[in-house]
Amino acid sequence: MKIPGKTLITTLVLAAAASWAANTVMVGGMEMYPDKDIVANAANSGDHNTLVAAVKAADLVDTLKGSGPFTVFAPTDAAFARLPAGTVDNLLKPENKATLAKILTYHVVAGKWDYDALAKMIKKGGGMAEIKTVSGGTLTAMMNGKHNITLKDEKGNVANISTYDVYQSNGVIHVIDRVLMPN
Repeated sequence: MKIPGKTLITTLVLAAAASWAANTVMVGGMEMYPDKDIVANAANSGDHNTLVAAVKAADLVDTLKGSGPFTVFAPTDAAFARLPAGTVDNLLKPENKATLAKILTYHVVAGKWDYDALAKMIKKGGGMAEIKTVSGGTLTAMMNGKHNITLKDEKGNVANISTYDVYQSNGVIHVIDRVLMPN
């Protein structure tokens, strides 16, 4: 027995699934969903447990669940592990909440800056672009090859973006391999 419209429904379902898959990025072996916010996706990532713990300790959850849009340069657990021994544990102490919040908001930029927007800004700046962070600090973005952007913090440390354009309901995340430090 043939069901009327079955082919059309099947085609629409397959098209919707393909569209969803094209917009879904894997981070830490887990799918990131464009309809979820920054905090929900970071918590779902297998590579951002330290970042999520830090965001909670700094009381930034509600901010990063807000409407934004925000661009977050998200250090992985391995990036936090590269810090000197004891640094993360020390930052997570309640008495260091203000310092932790400053470091975390140094990784956040107002607006939705995907790869194309960052690359355009770098090209317009003659190979470099200064980016103001929510903390009030400045990051310097530079091209490093044909399709790789690096970020230099105010202390001269350089982070590579390993995963670009992880779109969120309230912005975009770029995964980075170092923790950026403000002055």
